[in-house]
Amino acid sequence: MHAAIAGEERGMTQDFELAVEDGIATMTLNRPDKLNAFTPEMLEALVAALDECDRRDDVAVAILTGAGRGFCSGGDIGGMGEGADRRPHVTKERIWRMIQSFPKRVATFEKPIIAAVNGPAVGGGMDLALACDIRVAGESARFSESYARIGLLPGGGGAWFLPRIVGKARALELLWTAKFLDAHQALEIGLVNHVWPDDALMTEARKLAREIADMPPLSVRLIKRVVNQGLDCDMTTAFDLVSSHIAITRAGPDHAEAIAAFKEKRKGRYVGY
Repeated sequence: MHAAIAGEERGMTQDFELAVEDGIATMTLNRPDKLNAFTPEMLEALVAALDECDRRDDVAVAILTGAGRGFCSGGDIGGMGEGADRRPHVTKERIWRMIQSFPKRVATFEKPIIAAVNGPAVGGGMDLALACDIRVAGESARFSESYARIGLLPGGGGAWFLPRIVGKARALELLWTAKFLDAHQALEIGLVNHVWPDDALMTEARKLAREIADMPPLSVRLIKRVVNQGLDCDMTTAFDLVSSHIAITRAGPDHAEAIAAFKEKRKGRYVGY
C-alpha cells in the first residue's frame, strides 16, 4: 500500500511531508533552504502526523528525517531577536504549547519512531532526534545542543533525554560546551545506533524499520511501553506490568502465528493482537 500526503493537502504546511508505504511512515521536515529550521506550523504538522500514524493500521513504524543536506537546524531564530515578546508568561506558554509538543506526543506514541539524521541536528533539531526511540545517522550528520552558546537552555527536551541516552557526565559536557559531535563520535557514545554513507541512509533506515515492522505489532508496541515505564519505576512494578502484558500477548492469535512462522521458517502473517 502506498500513500503520499503533503502537508498542504492536509491543511497544514508545505514545509512538512508525510508518506506511507508498505507499513512505514516517512515524516520529512521540508524546508531545506533553512536547513529545516522549524516553524510553529511545522511542529503542528509533525504532531498531527503522529496522531495520524497512531490511528492508521497500515503504519507499523515511523521515520523522521529532513529534506536536503540537513536534519534540522532548530527553531527559526527570526522571532528571537529585537522586537520579540520576552514576557515570561508568553515565553513559557510558547515553549510548553509549541516547542515541547513533539516530545510530549512521542511519549504517548504507540509505535516505534526512528530519527534518520542527515547533516546537522542542532539545538531544537537535536532535541527532535533525541525524542525518537532510535537514532541512525548519515556520515555527514553533526549534533550540537547549542543553547548555552546563545544564553538559553534546551527547551525541547535535551536536558531530559540526553542524560538518559549518554549518561549524566557526557550530557552535561555537551550541554555546557555546545560543541559539535560528528556521526562517528555520536556512535561511539551511544547517541546513534548506526552510521551509514549519506546516500544509503534512508535505504538502511527503512531496512531497520522493515525488520521491526515485520514483528507482531502488539508485541512491538507493548515492548516500547514496558521499556519506557521501566525507566521511571521500581523493578517490582516493572515486573508486574510486564507479566500483565505477556498474558495479553500470549492470549492473542499473533503469538500462535509467530510460533508457527518460526517453526516453518517463514514470515509471520499478523493481525495486530
